[in-house]
Amino acid sequence: MTTKESHTEQQFDRALADCRSLFEKKLHDYGAAWRVLRPASLTDQIFIKAQRIRSLQTKGCAHIDEGILSEFIGIVNYGLIGLIQLQLPMTDSVDITPEQAIKLYDEMARKARTLMIAKNHDYDEAWRSMRVSSYVDLILMKILRTRQIEDLCGATLVSEGIDANYLDMVNYSVFGIIKLTE
Repeated sequence: MTTKESHTEQQFDRALADCRSLFEKKLHDYGAAWRVLRPASLTDQIFIKAQRIRSLQTKGCAHIDEGILSEFIGIVNYGLIGLIQLQLPMTDSVDITPEQAIKLYDEMARKARTLMIAKNHDYDEAWRSMRVSSYVDLILMKILRTRQIEDLCGATLVSEGIDANYLDMVNYSVFGIIKLTE
């Protein structure tokens, strides 16, 4: 592993730790109320976050006192929740403890990190040369792809599934967090 890749992994871990911290605080305040959300609802929630980032980038100002960084954190957390929801049966109530939710969150975060390491190696850190606005556009494209897969009830011919798209959304968002906090 090169020093460059090691630095990226450290930055990635710090960004994910910030996301996890907020997830834990919200889990304390609300419990795992998100368990009632279907994956399509999570996709739409991620869309709202990404669309707000794009709007803020285009308009250059906000009327709500939350910036782009907090929206990227939201996309990471909703993406990881989406991955959890794909693993668990649908429910109409909170059916997991905070401890179980954290364990599942960490498991999905590890999957995202593993994918990032593999892609970062193959693409030679190309993300560092990209603009933050490109991450947002790619996330929006992944959302449209995910919606199409959801509309097809997962019956794709050659495409990766919803989980792969959520993982990419998470990773692009972490890259955004890294770029905004460097």
